[in-house]
Amino acid sequence: MEIIAGTIDSFSADVLFDMARYRHEVFVEKLGWKLHTRGRLELDEFDRKDTIYLIARNPDGEIVGTSRLLPTHRPYLLASVFPQLLGDTPAPCSPDIWELSRFAAGDGTRLGMGGDPHGWSLALDMLSAAMRTVAKEGGRRLISASPLGIERILRRTGLSAHRAAPPVRVDGQLLFACLIDVDKNWCPHRNHHADGTGRVARRPAGEAAAAIHSIQEPES
Repeated sequence: MEIIAGTIDSFSADVLFDMARYRHEVFVEKLGWKLHTRGRLELDEFDRKDTIYLIARNPDGEIVGTSRLLPTHRPYLLASVFPQLLGDTPAPCSPDIWELSRFAAGDGTRLGMGGDPHGWSLALDMLSAAMRTVAKEGGRRLISASPLGIERILRRTGLSAHRAAPPVRVDGQLLFACLIDVDKNWCPHRNHHADGTGRVARRPAGEAAAAIHSIQEPES
């Protein structure tokens, strides 16, 4: 299992297409989210050239997990789409705070929701990788639209997590803006890291600079 961090310039067009298909399978087909899609690909306006992705792949090269990281001093999903989750709290706008979104692992496990045991284990590994990645960028906190109950789960693993505002029901599910203090040394499993070394592989810029833009082009 490997978890790789990078921007769209870091991955081949095939990997980006596979990521968009995986996101569609998880968020649209399995979770039933009503998202703008193109065919069986799921991307939105927050999939930009400056977006950092985490992509988990199994030994066969298949994508088994994804997440997206955005600094909050630039446009991000929570502030733009779910501002009600922040209540009276001003939306974070700082390079110190990064949004974690489009987070899924294994069979579609999301933090705070049920799923297969392997998916849950991978989800925690991906959260650990996200914190190490954000720490390298100077980030000190993550914020994410999360299902109720995630605070308790994260605290059991030793993380500091709390609500930015009271939970709000969205499409029948209680969600809240979860703030997580970044701990780059946190590991959910004793003597175990996502890549076996405690490091997250970081892809250098490569040949796919316009790949996501080509995915999003309108039909002719």
